Amino acid sequence: QVQLVESGGGLVQAGGSLRLSCAASGRTFSTFTMGWFRQAPGKEREFAAAIRWGGGITYYAESVKGRFTISRGNAKNTVYLQMNSLKPENTAVYYCAADSRWGSPANQYEYDYWGQGTQVTVSS
Repeated sequence: QVQLVESGGGLVQAGGSLRLSCAASGRTFSTFTMGWFRQAPGKEREFAAAIRWGGGITYYAESVKGRFTISRGNAKNTVYLQMNSLKPENTAVYYCAADSRWGSPANQYEYDYWGQGTQVTVSS
């Protein structure tokens, strides 16, 4: 049973930073794609970043390029999302997701497993 548990969300001022963590368990994730998606109030869930666990190839939404960094900790089965220069419009629930089928990293429907989400609130 795959389990994804996010942590690290919270309240931060505009311009600040947060690092989200996603602890993954239940499978060997070396062939997975791990993604971070977010959903703001009243909006659809959208892609933020993804990483191919095996090769470390990363993907980013245009809106977060240069400010967010996704990485993995091989020893700990953990994926991180470092978020810098945060803006109020980045306020959302951030979800970790895992795709076992090597699908399109920005397509949420390719992902098999989802965490419960962690709230990020950026104040102006």
